[in-house]
Amino acid sequence: MKIVFMGTPEFAVPSLEILLKNKYNIVGVVTSTDKYGGRGMKKLIESPVKKYALEKGLKIMQPKNLKSPEFIDELKSLNADLQIVVAFRMLPEVVWNMPPLGTYNLHSSLLPKYRGAAPINWAIIKGEKETGVTSFKLQHKIDTGDILFQEKIKIDENETAGELHDKLMILGAEVVLKTVNSIKQGKVELKTQNDLEATKAPKIYTEDCKINWDDTASNIHNFIRGLSPYPGAWTILDKKIFKIFRASKIEDQNGGSPGKIFTDNKKYLKISTCDGVIDVLEVKMQGKKKMNIKSFLNGYDIHSNMVIFKNN
Repeated sequence: MKIVFMGTPEFAVPSLEILLKNKYNIVGVVTSTDKYGGRGMKKLIESPVKKYALEKGLKIMQPKNLKSPEFIDELKSLNADLQIVVAFRMLPEVVWNMPPLGTYNLHSSLLPKYRGAAPINWAIIKGEKETGVTSFKLQHKIDTGDILFQEKIKIDENETAGELHDKLMILGAEVVLKTVNSIKQGKVELKTQNDLEATKAPKIYTEDCKINWDDTASNIHNFIRGLSPYPGAWTILDKKIFKIFRASKIEDQNGGSPGKIFTDNKKYLKISTCDGVIDVLEVKMQGKKKMNIKSFLNGYDIHSNMVIFKNN
């Protein structure tokens, strides 16, 4: 069975790796084009999937346009039986409908919940207690195809999006292998998604990440950890962007009006919400590096700077 693998970020690497370790024939890898980054945007950055594929001597394709005749012809020439997609771009029908066994995608949610670009973030932001991964057969509308396999995982109370990402990355690789094994054996039983149960997980932009201190302590806590480590929940401190990456909630403590700060300038910095307090644990001030709250307070006097948080 010939397989074309499509993916770009670190999340996709274990899925490609597990297929190779189980002796599957990966005839091509499709990933994003190299991009300039680093200091001065002068360094050409290869995707994690490309780096791994290069190590393994795999054929790599990096099309700018997935509909270009050159790419379509090259893809057809591989005569793949199956395509596996993990964290890649939306595919045109001419691509996903090409292999005789179809194209299967891995999505990091329990579909139909959290369809979209940021399912891990939104599951935490919305306070979900569990999430998981889903393998499904691609069709026209994004994340709507018939489901083959799902695996659930618990979301811990203080778990960040980054920590959950790493767990789902490994779980996802296992589901990809299970998916390919069942297709190879001809044991494919697909289940139609219930659109009435669908929720959205749209891409998150910087402006979406501003903390609303008028919200509840529980919601703000979920918001902070759902955006950690990237793109990072933020507020304004001393007229500068102040990102909070880790915090704990204290729902039974009245800290006064929402946004009010109280601190000993040594060990703790707490901020009031509409019904409790957020105990800030890990931060990054604009222009500075990420640090724990003790290190931050060691070099930043809240009282002497007359700092307040504002929602506008």
